[in-house]
Amino acid sequence: MAAAQDIDLAVIGLGYVGLPLALEACRAGLRVAGLDADPAVVSGLCAGRSHVDDISAAGVREMLDAGFTPGVDEAVLDHARTVVICVPTPLSTEGGPDLAAVRAASATVSRHLSPGMLVVLESTTYPGTTEEVVRPILETSGLTAGADFHLAFSPERIDPGNPEYGLANTPKIVGGLTPACANTAAVFYGKLVENVVLARGTREAEMAKLLENTYRHVNIALVNEMAIFCHELGIDLWDAISCAATKPFGFQAFFPGPGVGGHCIPIDPNYLSYKVRSLGYPFRFVELAQEINSRMPRYVVERAQHLLNRDGKALMGARVLLLGVTYKPDIADQRESPARHVAARLRALGAAVSYHDPYVREWRVEGEPVPRAGHLRSALAEADLTIVLTDHAEYTTDTVSDHARLVFDTRGSSRLTGADRL
Repeated sequence: MAAAQDIDLAVIGLGYVGLPLALEACRAGLRVAGLDADPAVVSGLCAGRSHVDDISAAGVREMLDAGFTPGVDEAVLDHARTVVICVPTPLSTEGGPDLAAVRAASATVSRHLSPGMLVVLESTTYPGTTEEVVRPILETSGLTAGADFHLAFSPERIDPGNPEYGLANTPKIVGGLTPACANTAAVFYGKLVENVVLARGTREAEMAKLLENTYRHVNIALVNEMAIFCHELGIDLWDAISCAATKPFGFQAFFPGPGVGGHCIPIDPNYLSYKVRSLGYPFRFVELAQEINSRMPRYVVERAQHLLNRDGKALMGARVLLLGVTYKPDIADQRESPARHVAARLRALGAAVSYHDPYVREWRVEGEPVPRAGHLRSALAEADLTIVLTDHAEYTTDTVSDHARLVFDTRGSSRLTGADRL
């Protein structure tokens, strides 16, 4: 293990954000250490196993060969030149971000803070967190941010499963507490990424992340609501979107679905709404988008019920097969997947629910296991209704449309023929 003073980068939190950052830093020739509160994560990495979709076991071995040292001992932070905090920020019961992990990580860093160190927060949160929460905790060390050490915020832009854009070729936004802090952070990230974008300050960098995901959240809600009334009007919304997308300016295509998943879209805009509510008024766009997107699983079940009725069957007792339970195609990430809400609602109405997903071996909903289909084609033939919730690449006409009795495609996949679409 490298001595602490030899570490160029220490990453706190080795999940979907921290581990790709550590890998890119290793590839850039930096000496990298990782700190995680979960001993199982650390032992898995030390054994060459990955728990993150975008990083293979070969990638972990590459990191280890480059000197990467994952661990649970915070002493690894001593005299590290740069510390990046990549811990989770789930929603609290009040609807804002739960900053317990950020506070704990900041307190850990404060115990090992040294003059000249760069500390960067990458965890998504509301504007003001870096200055109002992280800075005071770090300054309990007796060192002053912007004078004795550098402090910055740089929003993560990891898109799990994206084959085109990764950390290195996605522009990296950096906002510093002071211009010197920003420049120090920019020099660090410039070793890892092709393009560094300087924000005016930490709040602007924090807001940029929320703006990106709020934009997507609101536009997805728009097409989700349009999907509901277009169905009633007999309009093929998917065709309308395709036509609109031919306009070379002023339009970006968004598509309806059974709800929104992942950490970003269903969670991040709530941080902004939380901050706005602290000013005394609601953020109506975000709250309306949340309401629309949250009701989509219920609408999917209503449509499923109508399709079965049209076929002369009741939902009660019907065998319903769910295809894909992850939140996006061809990855194993289940965070905030709307499939859970769909399955729970179907079960509550008496359907016999099973699922198939090539990336999920076991699946539980509300604590109860959901039977997994072993042989896909047999399961399709036996189900009264098949609902495509995630359009994994293997769900093609040859496998789905040609063998299922009745298909409801909530993703509008062009690969499926003869399916009813959302």
